[in-house]
Amino acid sequence: MALSSAALADLQRLFAADALRTDAAECLVYGYDNSRRQAMPDAVVFPATHEQVVALVRLCRTHRLPLVARGRGTNTTGASVPIAGGVVASFERMNRLLRIDPDNRLAVVEPGLLNGDLQAALAPHRLFWPPDPTSAPFCSIAGNIACNAGGPRAVKYGATRDNVLALRAVAGSGEDFRCGTPTTKGATGYDLTRLLIGSEGTLAVVTEATLKLVPLPSAKRTLRATYADVAAAARAVARIMAQPVAPCALEFLDDECLRLARAHGGEVVPLAGAMLIVEVDGEADALAPAVEAVAAAARGEGLIELSIAGNDAEVAALWAARKALSPALRTLSPNKINEDVVVPVSRVPELVAATRAIAAAHALPIVCFGHAGNGNLHVNLLPRDEAELARADAALAEVFDAVIRLDGTLSGEHGIGLAKREFMPRALDATALALMRAIKREFDPDGILNPGKLLP
Repeated sequence: MALSSAALADLQRLFAADALRTDAAECLVYGYDNSRRQAMPDAVVFPATHEQVVALVRLCRTHRLPLVARGRGTNTTGASVPIAGGVVASFERMNRLLRIDPDNRLAVVEPGLLNGDLQAALAPHRLFWPPDPTSAPFCSIAGNIACNAGGPRAVKYGATRDNVLALRAVAGSGEDFRCGTPTTKGATGYDLTRLLIGSEGTLAVVTEATLKLVPLPSAKRTLRATYADVAAAARAVARIMAQPVAPCALEFLDDECLRLARAHGGEVVPLAGAMLIVEVDGEADALAPAVEAVAAAARGEGLIELSIAGNDAEVAALWAARKALSPALRTLSPNKINEDVVVPVSRVPELVAATRAIAAAHALPIVCFGHAGNGNLHVNLLPRDEAELARADAALAEVFDAVIRLDGTLSGEHGIGLAKREFMPRALDATALALMRAIKREFDPDGILNPGKLLP
Protein backbone atom coordinates (compact mmCIF):
# COMPACT_ATOMS: atom_id res chain seq x y z
CA MET A 1 0.00 0.00 0.00
CA ALA A 2 1.22 3.53 -0.72
CA LEU A 3 1.72 6.05 2.07
CA SER A 4 -0.86 8.82 2.21
CA SER A 5 0.46 12.36 2.39
CA ALA A 6 -0.96 12.63 5.92
CA ALA A 7 0.81 9.44 7.07
CA LEU A 8 4.09 10.57 5.53
CA ALA A 9 3.80 13.95 7.22
CA ASP A 10 3.21 12.28 10.59
CA LEU A 11 6.24 10.01 10.09
CA GLN A 12 8.37 13.02 9.20
CA ARG A 13 7.27 14.79 12.39
CA LEU A 14 8.11 11.71 14.51
CA PHE A 15 11.45 10.78 12.96
CA ALA A 16 14.43 12.92 12.06
CA ALA A 17 15.46 12.87 8.41
CA ASP A 18 18.25 10.36 9.02
CA ALA A 19 15.82 8.01 10.83
CA LEU A 20 13.26 7.78 8.01
CA ARG A 21 13.67 6.22 4.58
CA THR A 22 11.13 6.33 1.77
CA ASP A 23 13.37 6.05 -1.29
CA ALA A 24 12.75 2.69 -2.98
CA ALA A 25 16.43 1.82 -3.30
CA GLU A 26 17.03 2.47 0.40
CA CYS A 27 13.88 0.61 1.46
CA LEU A 28 14.68 -2.43 -0.67
CA VAL A 29 17.33 -3.84 1.68
CA TYR A 30 14.81 -3.87 4.56
CA GLY A 31 12.30 -5.91 2.59
CA TYR A 32 13.95 -9.32 2.67
CA ASP A 33 15.28 -11.90 5.10
CA ASN A 34 17.32 -15.10 4.97
CA SER A 35 14.36 -17.00 3.49
CA ARG A 36 15.15 -15.23 0.18
CA ARG A 37 11.60 -13.84 0.17
CA GLN A 38 11.30 -10.12 -0.53
CA ALA A 39 8.64 -7.40 -0.52
CA MET A 40 8.86 -3.63 -0.65
CA PRO A 41 7.99 -1.51 2.41
CA ASP A 42 6.62 1.98 1.86
CA ALA A 43 8.87 3.41 4.55
CA VAL A 44 11.63 2.32 6.93
CA VAL A 45 12.13 3.97 10.31
CA PHE A 46 14.83 3.64 12.94
CA PRO A 47 13.36 4.08 16.45
CA ALA A 48 15.68 5.23 19.23
CA THR A 49 13.44 5.19 22.34
CA HIS A 50 10.51 3.36 23.85
CA GLU A 51 8.41 6.53 23.67
CA GLN A 52 9.10 6.82 19.96
CA VAL A 53 7.91 3.24 19.43
CA VAL A 54 4.68 3.99 21.32
CA ALA A 55 4.08 7.00 19.07
CA LEU A 56 4.92 4.93 15.96
CA VAL A 57 2.45 2.17 16.78
CA ARG A 58 -0.29 4.72 17.47
CA LEU A 59 0.51 6.50 14.21
CA CYS A 60 0.32 3.25 12.25
CA ARG A 61 -2.98 2.34 13.88
CA THR A 62 -4.44 5.76 13.08
CA HIS A 63 -3.47 5.45 9.41
CA ARG A 64 -4.11 1.67 9.23
CA LEU A 65 -0.50 1.11 8.18
CA PRO A 66 1.04 -2.36 8.48
CA LEU A 67 4.01 -2.30 10.86
CA VAL A 68 6.78 -4.90 10.77
CA ALA A 69 9.38 -4.85 13.55
CA ARG A 70 12.76 -6.00 12.23
CA GLY A 71 15.96 -7.13 13.91
CA ARG A 72 18.70 -8.05 11.44
CA GLY A 73 16.68 -10.17 9.01
CA THR A 74 18.47 -13.47 9.74
CA ASN A 75 15.29 -15.56 10.05
CA THR A 76 14.57 -18.20 7.42
CA THR A 77 10.76 -18.21 7.31
CA GLY A 78 9.89 -14.82 5.83
CA ALA A 79 8.73 -13.57 9.23
CA SER A 80 10.19 -10.08 8.75
CA VAL A 81 9.21 -9.62 5.09
CA PRO A 82 6.68 -6.74 4.74
CA ILE A 83 4.27 -8.53 2.41
CA ALA A 84 1.55 -5.91 2.97
CA GLY A 85 3.89 -2.93 2.51
CA GLY A 86 3.57 -0.29 5.18
CA VAL A 87 6.34 0.57 7.62
CA VAL A 88 9.36 -1.48 8.65
CA ALA A 89 10.79 -0.47 12.03
CA SER A 90 14.45 -1.49 12.12
CA PHE A 91 15.83 -1.63 15.66
CA GLU A 92 19.52 -1.49 14.77
CA ARG A 93 19.90 1.90 16.52
CA MET A 94 18.12 0.77 19.69
CA ASN A 95 20.95 -1.56 20.64
CA ARG A 96 22.19 -0.62 24.09
CA LEU A 97 23.13 -2.99 26.88
CA LEU A 98 21.38 -1.09 29.66
CA ARG A 99 22.54 -3.03 32.71
CA ILE A 100 24.38 -6.15 33.85
CA ASP A 101 23.46 -7.33 37.34
CA PRO A 102 25.84 -10.18 38.28
CA ASP A 103 24.37 -10.57 41.78
CA ASN A 104 20.95 -11.38 40.37
CA ARG A 105 22.28 -12.98 37.18
CA LEU A 106 20.35 -10.76 34.80
CA ALA A 107 20.94 -8.24 32.05
CA VAL A 108 18.60 -5.54 30.73
CA VAL A 109 18.94 -4.85 27.01
CA GLU A 110 17.36 -2.98 24.13
CA PRO A 111 15.95 -5.09 21.30
CA GLY A 112 18.55 -4.32 18.65
CA LEU A 113 21.55 -5.53 20.67
CA LEU A 114 23.33 -8.36 18.87
CA ASN A 115 23.50 -11.73 20.58
CA GLY A 116 27.25 -11.91 20.00
CA ASP A 117 27.85 -8.44 21.44
CA LEU A 118 25.88 -9.39 24.55
CA GLN A 119 27.94 -12.55 25.03
CA ALA A 120 31.18 -10.59 24.68
CA ALA A 121 30.05 -8.09 27.32
CA LEU A 122 29.03 -10.86 29.72
CA ALA A 123 32.25 -12.90 29.42
CA PRO A 124 34.33 -10.74 31.84
CA HIS A 125 31.62 -11.39 34.46
CA ARG A 126 31.91 -15.17 33.83
CA LEU A 127 28.27 -15.22 32.69
CA PHE A 128 26.46 -16.02 29.44
CA TRP A 129 22.98 -15.92 27.94
CA PRO A 130 22.10 -19.46 26.79
CA PRO A 131 20.49 -18.94 23.33
CA ASP A 132 23.27 -19.42 20.76
CA PRO A 133 21.87 -19.76 17.24
CA THR A 134 24.31 -20.15 14.35
CA SER A 135 23.62 -16.51 13.47
CA ALA A 136 24.61 -15.30 16.97
CA PRO A 137 27.32 -12.88 15.75
CA PHE A 138 24.80 -10.91 13.70
CA CYS A 139 21.27 -11.67 14.98
CA SER A 140 19.50 -9.40 17.46
CA ILE A 141 17.99 -10.17 20.85
CA ALA A 142 14.61 -9.02 19.51
CA GLY A 143 14.89 -11.53 16.68
CA ASN A 144 15.76 -14.26 19.18
CA ILE A 145 12.66 -13.30 21.17
CA ALA A 146 10.45 -13.18 18.08
CA CYS A 147 11.10 -16.79 17.09
CA ASN A 148 12.15 -18.34 20.43
CA ALA A 149 15.69 -18.97 19.17
CA GLY A 150 17.66 -21.85 20.61
CA GLY A 151 20.91 -23.30 19.31
CA PRO A 152 23.12 -26.16 20.53
CA ARG A 153 23.09 -25.10 24.21
CA ALA A 154 19.29 -25.31 24.41
CA VAL A 155 19.52 -29.03 25.15
CA LYS A 156 20.79 -28.21 28.66
CA TYR A 157 20.02 -24.55 29.25
CA GLY A 158 16.78 -24.02 27.32
CA ALA A 159 15.77 -21.75 24.46
CA THR A 160 14.90 -18.04 24.58
CA ARG A 161 11.54 -18.61 26.27
CA ASP A 162 13.35 -20.25 29.19
CA ASN A 163 15.83 -17.39 29.56
CA VAL A 164 13.80 -14.17 29.50
CA LEU A 165 12.50 -12.84 32.79
CA ALA A 166 10.58 -9.73 31.74
CA LEU A 167 9.70 -7.56 28.75
CA ARG A 168 8.63 -4.02 28.01
CA ALA A 169 6.49 -3.78 24.89
CA VAL A 170 3.87 -1.89 22.91
CA ALA A 171 0.73 -3.74 21.83
CA GLY A 172 -0.84 -3.21 18.43
CA SER A 173 -3.46 -1.09 20.20
CA GLY A 174 -0.73 1.47 20.94
CA GLU A 175 -0.77 0.72 24.68
CA ASP A 176 2.58 0.09 26.33
CA PHE A 177 3.03 -2.38 29.16
CA ARG A 178 5.51 -4.40 31.17
CA CYS A 179 5.23 -8.10 31.86
CA GLY A 180 7.30 -10.55 33.86
CA THR A 181 9.54 -9.82 36.81
CA PRO A 182 13.31 -9.74 37.48
CA THR A 183 13.02 -12.89 39.59
CA THR A 184 13.30 -16.52 38.59
CA LYS A 185 9.97 -17.37 40.19
CA GLY A 186 6.61 -15.69 39.75
CA ALA A 187 2.96 -16.75 39.88
CA THR A 188 1.07 -13.50 39.43
CA GLY A 189 -1.46 -13.75 36.65
CA TYR A 190 -1.02 -14.96 33.09
CA ASP A 191 2.51 -15.34 31.75
CA LEU A 192 2.47 -12.68 29.03
CA THR A 193 6.26 -12.77 28.75
CA ARG A 194 6.29 -16.34 27.48
CA LEU A 195 3.29 -15.59 25.27
CA LEU A 196 5.12 -12.79 23.46
CA ILE A 197 8.23 -14.92 22.92
CA GLY A 198 7.79 -16.79 19.67
CA SER A 199 4.89 -14.57 18.53
CA GLU A 200 6.97 -13.15 15.64
CA GLY A 201 5.99 -9.54 16.29
CA THR A 202 2.30 -10.21 15.65
CA LEU A 203 1.13 -9.21 19.14
CA ALA A 204 3.44 -6.44 20.35
CA VAL A 205 6.69 -4.63 19.63
CA VAL A 206 9.35 -5.38 22.27
CA THR A 207 11.40 -2.37 23.40
CA GLU A 208 13.30 -3.83 26.38
CA ALA A 209 14.13 -7.29 27.68
CA THR A 210 15.36 -8.55 31.05
CA LEU A 211 17.40 -11.68 30.40
CA LYS A 212 18.29 -14.53 32.73
CA LEU A 213 22.03 -15.24 32.80
CA VAL A 214 23.96 -18.41 33.63
CA PRO A 215 27.48 -18.76 35.09
CA LEU A 216 30.07 -19.92 32.59
CA PRO A 217 31.18 -23.47 33.41
CA SER A 218 34.79 -23.84 34.47
CA ALA A 219 35.48 -26.79 32.17
CA LYS A 220 34.14 -28.45 29.05
CA ARG A 221 34.88 -31.59 27.04
CA THR A 222 33.92 -32.18 23.42
CA LEU A 223 33.37 -35.73 22.14
CA ARG A 224 33.15 -36.88 18.55
CA ALA A 225 31.32 -40.13 17.81
CA THR A 226 31.07 -41.58 14.32
CA TYR A 227 28.65 -44.28 13.23
CA ALA A 228 28.18 -46.62 10.31
CA ASP A 229 24.82 -45.13 9.43
CA VAL A 230 22.30 -42.51 10.49
CA ALA A 231 20.06 -45.03 12.24
CA ALA A 232 22.88 -46.05 14.61
CA ALA A 233 23.64 -42.41 15.43
CA ALA A 234 19.96 -41.65 16.02
CA ARG A 235 19.67 -44.57 18.43
CA ALA A 236 22.74 -43.25 20.28
CA VAL A 237 21.01 -39.86 20.68
CA ALA A 238 18.11 -41.53 22.44
CA ARG A 239 20.50 -43.46 24.75
CA ILE A 240 22.52 -40.36 25.63
CA MET A 241 19.45 -38.36 26.55
CA ALA A 242 18.01 -41.21 28.61
CA GLN A 243 20.88 -41.20 31.13
CA PRO A 244 21.21 -38.67 34.00
CA VAL A 245 24.07 -36.47 32.72
CA ALA A 246 22.68 -33.72 30.47
CA PRO A 247 25.14 -32.75 27.73
CA CYS A 248 25.37 -29.02 27.01
CA ALA A 249 25.27 -29.80 23.29
CA LEU A 250 24.35 -32.85 21.23
CA GLU A 251 24.54 -32.27 17.49
CA PHE A 252 23.69 -34.76 14.74
CA LEU A 253 25.18 -34.75 11.22
CA ASP A 254 24.30 -37.23 8.50
CA ASP A 255 26.72 -38.50 5.83
CA GLU A 256 26.14 -35.73 3.29
CA CYS A 257 26.59 -33.09 5.99
CA LEU A 258 29.87 -34.71 6.98
CA ARG A 259 31.14 -34.49 3.42
CA LEU A 260 30.38 -30.77 3.31
CA ALA A 261 31.71 -30.14 6.82
CA ARG A 262 34.96 -31.91 5.97
CA ALA A 263 35.43 -29.63 2.97
CA HIS A 264 35.23 -26.69 5.39
CA GLY A 265 36.91 -28.05 8.51
CA GLY A 266 39.46 -30.51 7.15
CA GLU A 267 40.32 -33.91 8.57
CA VAL A 268 39.04 -33.07 12.04
CA VAL A 269 35.68 -33.94 10.45
CA PRO A 270 35.67 -37.65 9.52
CA LEU A 271 33.83 -39.37 6.70
CA ALA A 272 31.23 -41.77 8.08
CA GLY A 273 27.57 -42.69 7.90
CA ALA A 274 26.77 -40.11 10.60
CA MET A 275 28.42 -38.24 13.46
CA LEU A 276 27.48 -36.82 16.83
CA ILE A 277 29.21 -33.84 18.44
CA VAL A 278 28.64 -34.09 22.18
CA GLU A 279 29.75 -31.53 24.76
CA VAL A 280 29.69 -31.89 28.52
CA ASP A 281 30.36 -28.95 30.83
CA GLY A 282 30.66 -28.38 34.57
CA GLU A 283 33.23 -28.12 37.31
CA ALA A 284 36.60 -29.61 36.39
CA ASP A 285 36.76 -32.14 39.25
CA ALA A 286 33.32 -33.54 38.38
CA LEU A 287 33.74 -33.67 34.63
CA ALA A 288 35.51 -37.01 34.17
CA PRO A 289 32.64 -39.22 35.42
CA ALA A 290 30.14 -37.15 33.47
CA VAL A 291 32.11 -37.60 30.26
CA GLU A 292 32.35 -41.34 30.87
CA ALA A 293 28.60 -41.61 31.45
CA VAL A 294 27.88 -39.88 28.15
CA ALA A 295 30.56 -41.91 26.35
CA ALA A 296 29.09 -45.16 27.66
CA ALA A 297 25.68 -44.20 26.28
CA ALA A 298 27.23 -43.24 22.93
CA ARG A 299 28.73 -46.70 22.55
CA GLY A 300 26.54 -49.24 20.86
CA GLU A 301 25.84 -51.08 17.64
CA GLY A 302 27.16 -49.19 14.64
CA LEU A 303 29.74 -47.09 16.50
CA ILE A 304 32.92 -46.64 14.45
CA GLU A 305 34.98 -44.35 16.67
CA LEU A 306 34.55 -42.34 19.85
CA SER A 307 37.16 -39.70 20.69
CA ILE A 308 37.61 -36.63 22.86
CA ALA A 309 38.93 -33.46 21.24
CA GLY A 310 42.53 -33.06 22.32
CA ASN A 311 42.79 -29.27 22.31
CA ASP A 312 40.91 -26.03 21.77
CA ALA A 313 41.88 -25.91 18.10
CA GLU A 314 40.19 -29.25 17.42
CA VAL A 315 37.06 -28.13 19.25
CA ALA A 316 36.98 -24.83 17.34
CA ALA A 317 37.42 -26.62 14.01
CA LEU A 318 34.59 -29.04 14.75
CA TRP A 319 32.17 -26.27 15.65
CA ALA A 320 33.23 -24.03 12.77
CA ALA A 321 32.51 -26.88 10.36
CA ARG A 322 29.14 -27.54 12.01
CA LYS A 323 28.11 -23.88 11.87
CA ALA A 324 29.14 -23.60 8.21
CA LEU A 325 26.71 -26.34 7.20
CA SER A 326 23.62 -24.27 6.51
CA PRO A 327 25.29 -21.90 4.04
CA ALA A 328 27.31 -24.79 2.59
CA LEU A 329 24.13 -26.64 1.67
CA ARG A 330 23.28 -23.81 -0.69
CA THR A 331 26.26 -24.86 -2.78
CA LEU A 332 24.26 -28.02 -3.49
CA SER A 333 20.95 -26.25 -3.95
CA PRO A 334 20.26 -22.50 -4.19
CA ASN A 335 16.62 -23.50 -3.57
CA LYS A 336 17.39 -25.23 -0.27
CA ILE A 337 14.34 -25.68 1.97
CA ASN A 338 15.41 -25.80 5.62
CA GLU A 339 12.82 -26.93 8.16
CA ASP A 340 13.66 -27.16 11.86
CA VAL A 341 11.17 -29.77 13.00
CA VAL A 342 11.04 -31.28 16.48
CA VAL A 343 10.04 -34.71 17.78
CA PRO A 344 10.42 -36.36 21.19
CA VAL A 345 14.04 -37.44 21.59
CA SER A 346 13.12 -41.13 21.76
CA ARG A 347 11.55 -40.79 18.29
CA VAL A 348 14.55 -39.22 16.55
CA PRO A 349 15.45 -42.61 14.99
CA GLU A 350 11.96 -42.81 13.47
CA LEU A 351 12.20 -39.26 12.13
CA VAL A 352 15.53 -39.95 10.47
CA ALA A 353 14.14 -43.14 8.94
CA ALA A 354 11.07 -41.27 7.69
CA THR A 355 13.13 -38.55 5.99
CA ARG A 356 15.24 -41.21 4.25
CA ALA A 357 12.11 -42.93 2.98
CA ILE A 358 10.64 -39.63 1.75
CA ALA A 359 13.88 -38.75 -0.04
CA ALA A 360 13.87 -42.10 -1.82
CA ALA A 361 10.18 -41.93 -2.74
CA HIS A 362 10.53 -38.49 -4.33
CA ALA A 363 14.05 -38.94 -5.74
CA LEU A 364 15.03 -35.78 -3.91
CA PRO A 365 18.14 -35.16 -1.80
CA ILE A 366 17.29 -34.61 1.88
CA VAL A 367 20.00 -34.14 4.50
CA CYS A 368 19.61 -33.83 8.25
CA PHE A 369 21.62 -32.15 10.96
CA GLY A 370 20.86 -30.21 14.09
CA HIS A 371 20.17 -30.20 17.79
CA ALA A 372 19.32 -33.85 18.27
CA GLY A 373 19.55 -33.65 22.06
CA ASN A 374 16.14 -32.01 22.19
CA GLY A 375 14.79 -33.69 19.08
CA ASN A 376 15.22 -30.56 16.94
CA LEU A 377 16.54 -31.62 13.53
CA HIS A 378 17.08 -29.36 10.56
CA VAL A 379 15.64 -31.31 7.64
CA ASN A 380 17.05 -29.82 4.43
CA LEU A 381 15.38 -30.53 1.10
CA LEU A 382 17.83 -29.81 -1.71
CA PRO A 383 16.12 -29.55 -5.10
CA ARG A 384 18.82 -29.08 -7.76
CA ASP A 385 16.66 -28.57 -10.85
CA GLU A 386 13.12 -27.70 -11.84
CA ALA A 387 11.93 -31.31 -11.73
CA GLU A 388 13.20 -31.79 -8.16
CA LEU A 389 11.80 -28.41 -7.16
CA ALA A 390 8.39 -29.49 -8.42
CA ARG A 391 8.55 -32.59 -6.21
CA ALA A 392 9.72 -30.68 -3.13
CA ASP A 393 6.29 -29.39 -2.05
CA ALA A 394 4.82 -32.88 -1.77
CA ALA A 395 7.95 -34.14 -0.02
CA LEU A 396 7.82 -31.28 2.49
CA ALA A 397 4.18 -32.00 3.30
CA GLU A 398 5.11 -35.64 3.95
CA VAL A 399 7.94 -34.54 6.25
CA PHE A 400 5.51 -32.46 8.31
CA ASP A 401 2.97 -35.28 8.36
CA ALA A 402 5.66 -37.65 9.63
CA VAL A 403 6.70 -35.18 12.33
CA ILE A 404 3.15 -34.74 13.58
CA ARG A 405 2.56 -38.49 13.47
CA LEU A 406 5.61 -38.83 15.76
CA ASP A 407 4.09 -36.37 18.29
CA GLY A 408 6.33 -33.59 17.05
CA THR A 409 5.82 -30.01 15.90
CA LEU A 410 6.59 -27.81 12.90
CA SER A 411 9.33 -25.62 14.34
CA GLY A 412 11.75 -25.56 17.23
CA GLU A 413 13.49 -22.22 16.75
CA HIS A 414 12.96 -20.80 13.25
CA GLY A 415 9.28 -19.98 13.76
CA ILE A 416 6.40 -20.10 11.30
CA GLY A 417 6.48 -16.80 9.38
CA LEU A 418 5.23 -17.23 5.84
CA ALA A 419 6.90 -20.56 5.17
CA LYS A 420 4.77 -22.79 7.41
CA ARG A 421 1.48 -20.90 7.82
CA GLU A 422 -0.48 -23.28 5.61
CA PHE A 423 0.65 -26.24 7.71
CA MET A 424 -0.50 -24.82 11.05
CA PRO A 425 -3.88 -26.63 10.96
CA ARG A 426 -1.98 -29.92 10.79
CA ALA A 427 -0.17 -29.09 14.02
CA LEU A 428 -2.95 -27.41 16.02
CA ASP A 429 -6.64 -28.14 16.38
CA ALA A 430 -9.33 -25.65 15.35
CA THR A 431 -10.09 -24.56 18.92
CA ALA A 432 -6.45 -23.78 19.66
CA LEU A 433 -6.15 -21.75 16.45
CA ALA A 434 -9.37 -19.86 17.28
CA LEU A 435 -8.00 -18.98 20.72
CA MET A 436 -4.78 -17.73 19.13
CA ARG A 437 -6.76 -15.54 16.73
CA ALA A 438 -8.71 -14.13 19.68
CA ILE A 439 -5.47 -13.30 21.48
CA LYS A 440 -4.19 -11.61 18.32
CA ARG A 441 -7.34 -9.45 18.13
CA GLU A 442 -7.02 -8.44 21.80
CA PHE A 443 -3.40 -7.31 21.43
CA ASP A 444 -3.73 -5.95 17.90
CA PRO A 445 -7.38 -5.05 17.21
CA ASP A 446 -6.76 -3.61 13.74
CA GLY A 447 -4.30 -6.28 12.64
CA ILE A 448 -1.46 -3.86 11.85
CA LEU A 449 1.40 -5.83 13.44
CA ASN A 450 3.24 -8.07 10.98
CA PRO A 451 0.09 -9.03 9.05
CA GLY A 452 -0.07 -12.29 7.14
CA LYS A 453 2.39 -14.15 9.38
CA LEU A 454 2.17 -17.16 11.69
CA LEU A 455 -1.60 -17.73 11.84
CA PRO A 456 -3.23 -19.33 8.79
